[in-house]
Amino acid sequence: MPTTEVLPEGVREGNEKLLEISPEAGAKLVQLTEREEKGDFLRVKITGGGCNGLVYKMQFVGETKRGDIIVRAHQASILVDSRSALYLKGTKLHYSSKLVGGGFKFTNPNATANCSCGESFSI
Repeated sequence: MPTTEVLPEGVREGNEKLLEISPEAGAKLVQLTEREEKGDFLRVKITGGGCNGLVYKMQFVGETKRGDIIVRAHQASILVDSRSALYLKGTKLHYSSKLVGGGFKFTNPNATANCSCGESFSI
């Protein structure tokens, strides 16, 4: 949902076409942001590695960078760099509190293969 807030220069507003945040994931991100006190944003980045070649990296940060895309939903704010956005387009971020198989999960329509732990993928 677009906001009237002025974004820093070089930062664009994104939406669910780039990254859709489930209500459960949004609520957990808000809770973790408050607990961790490392910044108001979760940066999601794609890097090389893992058993399938690409890995999701997540880190709380306090500031945006030039070229970032910000996606906001359910009071959560996620930053994605423009390179990672190419791999994430259409991805959904879910959260489950189940003891077995719980945690954050990415459902990426661009992935052609995933590892069994769900942290690595290939395109």
